[in-house]
Amino acid sequence: MIRQFWVLWLAAVAGVAVDVSATEAPRSFPFFALCMDTHDSRKRSLSEQAALLKELGYDGAGHLWIDNLPERIQTLDSCGLRLFQVYVRMDIAENAAQPYDPRLKDTLPLLKGRHTQLALIISGGKPSDESRDPRVVQLLREIADLARPCGVSIALYPHVGDWLERVEDAWRIAQKTDLENVGLMFNLCHWLRAEESRDYATLLKRVRSRLVAVTINGADVRDDQPGWARYLQPLDRGTFDQRAFLRALHEIGYRGPVGLQCYGLEGDARDHLSRSITAWRRLN
Repeated sequence: MIRQFWVLWLAAVAGVAVDVSATEAPRSFPFFALCMDTHDSRKRSLSEQAALLKELGYDGAGHLWIDNLPERIQTLDSCGLRLFQVYVRMDIAENAAQPYDPRLKDTLPLLKGRHTQLALIISGGKPSDESRDPRVVQLLREIADLARPCGVSIALYPHVGDWLERVEDAWRIAQKTDLENVGLMFNLCHWLRAEESRDYATLLKRVRSRLVAVTINGADVRDDQPGWARYLQPLDRGTFDQRAFLRALHEIGYRGPVGLQCYGLEGDARDHLSRSITAWRRLN
């Protein structure tokens, strides 16, 4: 506000018109937590998780798979929090009995009017094998048709080791599917593991028209060792420049949610969630 005042005052003295919105600081992205329960030593119930997220100041949560989804919705609602994403898996293997959870059709109406995304992980093939694209596009259109009447969008989730491994894979498939409710995610930890390049700015500019979600976490810029210990840390740790990354999101006009990836963080979830929300406020 102080900066805005002086900008306007100087402009008035000079007789120059100023767009006030251009002088305002960028707004913070909606910030939610995901996978905060997978390794929580306290084994909190869904109700306890919602209460903790509310207390600490998160905007909501993501939910793994379809089990217990009605309870997740109810507990988040009771705390005034938003369900940002539901994670589902597609299996494109030739011998897959069910390419995706058959309960999805009956589950989607629960999400109507909530602006929730289906975060779609695609496995069952060699990573980045483009010969499987027609099958993926066919199945993705099926799911998109089911999701559309409920106002649910799809966020393709690049995941190391799966067929959909790279952001470029998600971009290619989203373009081929050519549907307004199909977009892609940028997941920091998986991008760091899958890619040699660290030029996220160029990549974000390329995919910005389809970018609908981002996940971050504390991470080191490089880790030549297997495992996730250095690519999955609380947000206040690691050598990766989070501030520069968020600045790059602002520069491409991204206004979607940012998720805090907590998978594999052991101990009491309150500890790392508290540290990460403090770091998030500093960054913003």
